[in-house]
Order: sequence, then structure tokens, then C-alpha cells
Amino acid sequence: MHNRRRCLLIWVLLLGSLHGAAARGQSVPAASVLDDPLVRAEGRAGLERLYDLDFAGAQQHFARITQRYPDHPIGPFLTGLNLWWQILLDLSDRSRDQAFYELMEAVLQRCERILRHDPDNLDALFFKSAALGFRGRLRANRGDWFRAALDGKRALDAVMALARRRPQNPDFRFGKALYDYYAAVIPKRYPFVKPVMLFFPAGNREAGLRQLEATAQNGYYIQAEAVYFLAQIYYLFEEDYARTIKHVRWLRTHFPNNGYFHALEGRVYIRWGYWQQGRQTFKAVLARFQEGHRGYSAALAEQALYFLALSYMLERRYQTALDYLLKLEALTARRNEDTYFRVMGRLRQGMAYDALGQREIAILRYREVLQMKDFGRAHERARQYLKTPYRG
Repeated sequence: MHNRRRCLLIWVLLLGSLHGAAARGQSVPAASVLDDPLVRAEGRAGLERLYDLDFAGAQQHFARITQRYPDHPIGPFLTGLNLWWQILLDLSDRSRDQAFYELMEAVLQRCERILRHDPDNLDALFFKSAALGFRGRLRANRGDWFRAALDGKRALDAVMALARRRPQNPDFRFGKALYDYYAAVIPKRYPFVKPVMLFFPAGNREAGLRQLEATAQNGYYIQAEAVYFLAQIYYLFEEDYARTIKHVRWLRTHFPNNGYFHALEGRVYIRWGYWQQGRQTFKAVLARFQEGHRGYSAALAEQALYFLALSYMLERRYQTALDYLLKLEALTARRNEDTYFRVMGRLRQGMAYDALGQREIAILRYREVLQMKDFGRAHERARQYLKTPYRG
């Protein structure tokens, strides 16, 4: 939502790690941990619990894999993946960052130890590129662009050692599919990345989508991730909301406790213009948060309150919208820093007060926005409404 251009540049730099994930499975040796029946059973069960945001349940399955392979990089990687989803639920919360970085560093150290003796070890190359990719993604989210780019470059170095083989398994086609799609689409939409893409292989939008759909249908470890990425692609890039909602509903059906997917459903409806469905969805998200359901964080409740308020403002029901915005302000008061929904919620308060004829309070809210971090052109709009009242 924010700093999209910089995020996309980092994403391009990290595409190599996705390309490598595809190459990883091209000729998997019998010794690969991913072929072990125990890893297949426990890994699949753990991932299903992880996507349903049952972190403790997922870790129980992952622990059995770690017990079987105590010195292998798969152990800290899976634990880190568990932590990654906890971070995703509220990216403004940095309390888990250090633990995540330490787990990815443990993965990298184990991979390097293996690679010193066996430079072509596929497991080590795969987990090295994956750990660098995830660490780079978090660093990019934190605005640490330089180190994120370095992680992308290091991941690409490992990827090139893997890219000599061709994947057959739908799970292993996933990374190449992502690469094909994004490498074709991003330079057209954001021409400023074209010079960077000169250093990468050409993409193929149609082939990428076909391969992603195949993984979403037939994948083993990566099926849910493929469905999630398809939902994001159709939502953000293709703007095909019918296909988006199809994939989001699959995620909601399979992982009913995942509030992240539930909130995504609401955002899709709102962007699609189905405000009533979006409102119903976000009311359900908010209710589950208030009831203490697993997988429904305060950050998701902030989203729900904001979009509920926005839906009522579009109907010119400003007092109802204001009620939700005041609840949003109370919920975000726990934070020590400004976030998108905190700032935009304060701006919308000013707009609602203006529409209700309470100009003095509206002016106070706009001035408060100017003292906060700027998100979504909030400062520009606050200055505009200080000069000319919002009329709805």
C-alpha cells in the first residue's frame, strides 16, 4: 500500500530467490529431506495449521521434522516461517523481528557449512536462497533497502547454481511461475525498473499464470501459497476481481481461522465496488476480534473499523462513520508510532466532522494529521481541507 515503488524494486531484486525455488526441485536426489515420508506428512500437516494461524499446532509438526534432522537448515527455516506469519498479522509490530532474523541467520550458517563440503547440495542451496528471500522481504518492509538488495543479490548467486535443472513437480514450478509473471508484468507497469530487469531472464505473463494455476490445483507443500499469490496477482495486477474472490474463498474455506485472508476478502469486495458485502465481511472480522478468536489481531480490527467507516461515509452516514473512526482512534492509541490506519482514520474524522457542520473540531483533526507521519497523501489532503471544508 505504501512505498510501493521501492518495494517493487526490492521485489525485483528478490525474484531470483523465487526463480531458485523452482529450480530446486528439478532433479531432487533421494537424500533430499523433502522426499522423506515423515517430512511430507508432518510438513503438510504443519503448513495447514500454520495457514490456519494455529502457530502452536504447526510448531508441533515442525518439531518432529527438526527432531529427525536436528542439524539440517529445514528446522530453523520452518520455525522462522511460523514466526513470519505472526509478523504478517501486524507489520507495524517489530517485537518479533530480531528472533526472525536470528532464525534466518541460523539457516544460512547451516547451509554454508554444508556448501563448504558439497557446493552443489540442492537442499542447502534452496534453503539458503529461501532464507535470504524472506529476510530480504522483511528488511524491505522495514525500509532497510540496501541490505534487502544485498540479500536479493546473495539469493540470486545461490539461485544460479540451481537453475541448471528444470522442474517437473507442480510445487517446484511455483517459483519459476512467479518469476515468469512478475518479470513480465512489473517492467510494463513500472518502467523505472526496466534497467534492473536487464540483468534478469525475460518473463512470460501467460506461462506464469498457467503454472501458478497448476500449482494451486496440484501442489503439495505450496498449494496454499500458490492460491494466495494468485489472489494477490488478480487483485493488484490483473484487476480481475471475480478470479480474485474465487481464490480468496478457497483460502477462507480451507483456513477459516485466518483473519488475514478474511480481511483480504473484505478489501476485495470494497475495491470491486460491492460495499454491502465488504461491510458484512468487515463486521464479521471485527466481531471475531472482539470475541477473541484465534487469528484475529488488533491490526486486522483496525482495518475493519477503517473500512466500515469508509463504507458509511460513502453513504453520507457521517455520524455512524464517526462512531467507527472514534473506535479506531481508541484501538490505535496502544501504539507508539503512527500507522496508515491511525493517520487516515484521523483524516477521515476531520472529514466527517466537516460534513456534520462541526468545522472547529474538523480543523483540529486536520492539524493533528499534519503532526503525524504522512501516509496516502494525508498531509496534502489535510492542507486542502484546512483551506476548503470537506462537503462530502
